[in-house]
Amino acid sequence: MSAARVLVVDDSATMRGLITAILSSDPEVEVIGQAADAMQARQAIKDLDPDVITLDIEMPNMNGLEFLEKIMRLRPMPVIMVSTLTHKGAEASLAALEIGAFDCVGKPLPGDPHPFRDLAEKVKAAARSQRKHIITGNKIAAPSAANANGASDYRAGRKIIAIGSSTGGVEALITVLQKFPANCPPTVITQHMPHTFTKSFAERLNRLCAPTVTEATDGARLEIGKVYLAPGGERHLQVVNPTSPSCRLQDREPVNGHRPSVDVLFDSVAELAGRNAVGVILTGMGRDGASGLLKMRHAGARTFGQNEKTCVVYGMPRVAYELGAVETQLPLGSIGEEVLKSTAARREGSE
Repeated sequence: MSAARVLVVDDSATMRGLITAILSSDPEVEVIGQAADAMQARQAIKDLDPDVITLDIEMPNMNGLEFLEKIMRLRPMPVIMVSTLTHKGAEASLAALEIGAFDCVGKPLPGDPHPFRDLAEKVKAAARSQRKHIITGNKIAAPSAANANGASDYRAGRKIIAIGSSTGGVEALITVLQKFPANCPPTVITQHMPHTFTKSFAERLNRLCAPTVTEATDGARLEIGKVYLAPGGERHLQVVNPTSPSCRLQDREPVNGHRPSVDVLFDSVAELAGRNAVGVILTGMGRDGASGLLKMRHAGARTFGQNEKTCVVYGMPRVAYELGAVETQLPLGSIGEEVLKSTAARREGSE
């Protein structure tokens, strides 16, 4: 495959230079141009036809979100947003992912010895992606009235749902969780995301979905109608205590290069819940979660994987499928409903 051709867009000459230097150090990436604002970027896109754009969120005149919307409407292509690691930056990054950005990376803090450490890999994955980022004008919907007020006839059985995701996971998780009613089974999620982003993401999911979504805390008991999102970047999320299942946040080295790791979560759910669990692996780069999902399946859990056509990156689900960890592979839009079917209490009583 030829090198991924990248246009770097940032109003800071220093930041453009840093991003260009880091990307140019990878022989499979070629920086073909730079732009300081949206006007320059628009012309560069026409002249250079890049495979991927890195786009600063905070720019003068037209900010990155406004420009991203125009790109997705007029000339869809993979865009990686570059954001400050602040609450405001996290909110903007999450909005960008919902608009159609391929992924987001945080600007390095002063003294960071490895700035933009994953950027080249994300650029190459974006260039390989078959995803069509097309804006249809449809915003993420609010939960249906039936789900929001608990009027659904769904009744949860004695199940725990565990979900893992990475690149593309923001949109994917919203799509899945918006199918969940307010009385869904206890659900634990590990999404690869910077530590400053997960609190904002949990708050966003809580606004958009019928269940109560929170960032997981150490010792929190798993309850029906609650969704627990692993805090990003600092500790692994596990499920422990078979008599009263609860969250444990554990300080350990990264697994598969990630902390929190999907494998760590899935391993704990396999051990704790066995057949009384459902595992779901969604879009993402790499292989994190594949071996853990296989352990869940061997322990008797139902397991689902997102199919290639609907993945932003068919990495984690592909490895899981090839290992035999995925019992059923489905398009994204069908996963929530099928998970609920597999967790519902039987008519004659709870499972």
